[in-house]
Amino acid sequence: MITTDLLIIGGSDAGISAALRARELDDQVSITLLLSDDFPNFSICGIPYALSGEVTDWHHLAHRTRSDLEAYHIAFHSNTVADKIDSEAHQVLAHNSDGSQVFAYQKLLVATGARPKSLGVTAPTAATHVLRTMADFFAIEDLLTTNKPERVAIVGAGYVGLEVTEALIKRGIAVTMIQRGQEVLSTVDSAMGQEVHHVLSAHGVAVLTDQTVTEIKSAKKGYMVTTSADETIHADLILVVIGVVPNSQLLAQAGAQLDAATRAVKVDDAMRTSLPDIYAAGDLVLTKHRLLGNTYLPLGTTAHKQGRIAGATMLGRSAVFQGVLGSQVVTVFGLVTARTGLTEAEARTAGFDPVVSTSYVDDHKAYYPNAHQITIRLIADRQSGQLLGAQLMGQATSEVAKRTDIFATAIYHHMTVAEFSDLDLTYSPVVGSPWDAVQLAAQALERQL
Repeated sequence: MITTDLLIIGGSDAGISAALRARELDDQVSITLLLSDDFPNFSICGIPYALSGEVTDWHHLAHRTRSDLEAYHIAFHSNTVADKIDSEAHQVLAHNSDGSQVFAYQKLLVATGARPKSLGVTAPTAATHVLRTMADFFAIEDLLTTNKPERVAIVGAGYVGLEVTEALIKRGIAVTMIQRGQEVLSTVDSAMGQEVHHVLSAHGVAVLTDQTVTEIKSAKKGYMVTTSADETIHADLILVVIGVVPNSQLLAQAGAQLDAATRAVKVDDAMRTSLPDIYAAGDLVLTKHRLLGNTYLPLGTTAHKQGRIAGATMLGRSAVFQGVLGSQVVTVFGLVTARTGLTEAEARTAGFDPVVSTSYVDDHKAYYPNAHQITIRLIADRQSGQLLGAQLMGQATSEVAKRTDIFATAIYHHMTVAEFSDLDLTYSPVVGSPWDAVQLAAQALERQL
């Protein structure tokens, strides 16, 4: 039996953040981490850029090297899978290639993340692939290098699907995207999604919307994919990226409370589960949203924050997870699309009376060279004037992501549209205007309130 003060199951964003925070606060506490593979603290979000070749060495995807992490005196057990939690005995049963092992703990953090959603369609062996782990990356990279596929079907047009599509186009591979929703990138309003759709089409991507996959079967070469609209796509490789579900089975079997709809683990603001001395963080938990309450929102940024909170609270320190807004950004062939807060539909469902405006504003003074237009779509509550959501789109040089972060900060603090307009922001003709693009968009919305 191995005894430790803090036991962490999972070595990605939440688990590593918790371990590092605990070590910052206490240089004597013993920390043990169980890792199901051999890639601690790797950036899964960076995998599409390794596939494209923009990240030239997959080792560079490591946020920190193993030696970096070992300098924090964290005991790593790689390729070790946790099988069972005995919450009463404060023990975890695990196994690796050498056999079974028991770990005794004072405090336990489960940070097992999420797993890819299943397509729900029977397919030939090795026909479909997912992209969630480094093992997935190696498998796909090997297929691309060895088999040299000419045609790839990507099921799902969210953030990962879009990023991988661009990566494959850059490798000279023809791509067909299949999206069940009315438009690609369904996390933004359809008008914004349509612009992303146009950019994809302009780069040779065949985009099929309002369709699902109904059949996959072998063909003389590769596979034949049939959709709900009776479209037939021939593909040498099929990549399924339709989202994730919480990897919560371990805690469910231990008796932790789960959300009935999502199967995500319920935690409080200190990341405590319903089981004594057991915490959870990251993609397996129900997340506090500052406008919606508890929801399932698996994001790397959220996992980092929650892990940091857990690292403190497991030591008995006071720390509270303040909640998130679902801030996200993606770049597709140079077009940057970002969002924070609520979409119009989300605001209406949440009980707000949304007012929406869309503005087209230059990113800096037009007389200075290379000004580009930013599309800014804002949502506010008609009754209170509270800013509820923002969606921005523009070129990489237009600071779309950072301007979205300004809106995120305002929404986080429940600012009204009028208050936002009065923010004291920086100005130079090279990078902005006396009224920044974000304020001009807010003023356009204010006129509708």
